[in-house]
Amino acid sequence: MNTGTTQNNSALIDPFGRRIEYVRLSLTDKCNLRCFYCMPKGFTDFEQPENWLTFDEIERVIKAFTELGVARVRLTGGEPLVRKNIASLAQQLTALPGLSDLSLSTNATLLDKQADALKQAGLSRINVSLDSLKPEVFKNITGGELQPVLDGLMAAKKVGMSPIKINMVAMKGINDDEFEDMVNFCLQHGFTLRFIETMPMGATGDDATNHYLDLQQVKKQLAEKLDLIPGVMPGGGPARYMQIKNTDLRIGFITPISQHFCETCNRVRLSVDGTLYLCLGQDDKVELQPLLRQGISDSALKTVLINAIGLKPEKHEFKDKPEQVVRLMSMTGG
Repeated sequence: MNTGTTQNNSALIDPFGRRIEYVRLSLTDKCNLRCFYCMPKGFTDFEQPENWLTFDEIERVIKAFTELGVARVRLTGGEPLVRKNIASLAQQLTALPGLSDLSLSTNATLLDKQADALKQAGLSRINVSLDSLKPEVFKNITGGELQPVLDGLMAAKKVGMSPIKINMVAMKGINDDEFEDMVNFCLQHGFTLRFIETMPMGATGDDATNHYLDLQQVKKQLAEKLDLIPGVMPGGGPARYMQIKNTDLRIGFITPISQHFCETCNRVRLSVDGTLYLCLGQDDKVELQPLLRQGISDSALKTVLINAIGLKPEKHEFKDKPEQVVRLMSMTGG
């Protein structure tokens, strides 16, 4: 990973004094699973490939971001690994001066055959969505099979990816009896565990709300059986960590609803069609694709990005206005 200096490490400051140093980059809005809280069954309204940013266009935008102080990029989707030649893109991005951290969010169903190439390309940090260790429950949540996910995780572990973080969406009445099992699974394999609250977004919002579980309850439940102490974990995300005493296991809690973390938000999201979203829970956005294809200069592109950060809202309003965001999570980028 190239750790050269950026041209300006303080250019991207939003109106609320937050330094933006993290981009979540969606490589596709398509996914080979159908998690009910993310994408409705039968949904087919995906972006056409000709509207996707090309790898060279992605590199241009991320290069501009790194020259303005962004140090972290996470590849997301949809499921990013359904797009071909991701290892090639990873090589392009890891060569950029100033980019110190390239990571991947994935459902791991396709990771078994790609883990080694991704590791060789300079990508070693991964987050894997895994909401259940029970095949029948996993199928109920995702519509898919559990075994390919486990195979992908073991392949990532074998090639030396680290840290490997398991993202478990905590859902009342669905997987709330599996939290300790997931803790033991992560202890066994040396993974980090993060619990996530469901978020009311788009057509899947009602389902997410119906199964919402306050993570303060989950933390209390775990603390009754585990010796939890405060923990820390490097990374640019919003998780608050605890650690099981006398182990290396960190358990993170991502609480966009019960304890939102908007005051420390350091990230923006770039969708597959080149739309820059300034907040997951608001509609503030800037469309970069037309500018790129009209031949915008590098300096003008950076000016657009600086001005875009000036539009970043103070906070989401998932609690107060759950109907406000109609786009799906897969359209925004995870």
